[in-house]
Amino acid sequence: MDTQYWWQMLLQQMKETSLVEWLSVGFGVAEVLYARANRIWLYPTGIAGTLLSMYVMIAAGLYAEGLLNGYYLLMSIYGWWYWVNKKNVAPVKIAYCTNADWLAIIGIVVVSFTILLYCLKKFTPSTVPFWDALVSATAWAGMWLLAKRKIENWILLNISNLFAIPLLLYKHLLLYSALTIFLFIIAVQGYFEWRKLINKEAIIPLTDAN
Repeated sequence: MDTQYWWQMLLQQMKETSLVEWLSVGFGVAEVLYARANRIWLYPTGIAGTLLSMYVMIAAGLYAEGLLNGYYLLMSIYGWWYWVNKKNVAPVKIAYCTNADWLAIIGIVVVSFTILLYCLKKFTPSTVPFWDALVSATAWAGMWLLAKRKIENWILLNISNLFAIPLLLYKHLLLYSALTIFLFIIAVQGYFEWRKLINKEAIIPLTDAN
């Protein structure tokens, strides 16, 4: 009986999903697949998906997530420019967080969460200001670590994803919750792949020394 109820609700939500949401999630999936393949098309697909996501999130009353998508948009534009102009520059090596990094992470999460929560309560009609602010604050910290090539970025991003999945379901954004589950799985894989790379880089100098 419960299974039938949930199945019917799923079908109903699928019918009510707008074309904009379908397109946005489709571009989001394409972006992730292009990123894993290390193809430059991850940027134009990411920009298209982010622009559509900003509209969907704001329309759903998730104002902090809308702002977060604005940040993703800027990072995608910068990343596209950097890829084209500095693609031959050696990337920063992957590493674990230092104590200073962890202090910065705590600062980013606490400060951004506090500001977002205040702004959402004061200036928007948000019905979920706490959770909206928390999802965005942890994602910002994760993106900062990703830019610094710190392996813990995957942990922070997945903390954000864990809070985002039920929040998106609550807002009846079924496709976005499914996309977030997909991103969660990719982030888990990313963590272990990066850890292998760190271990490999640690072994090579020892091999050369012998």
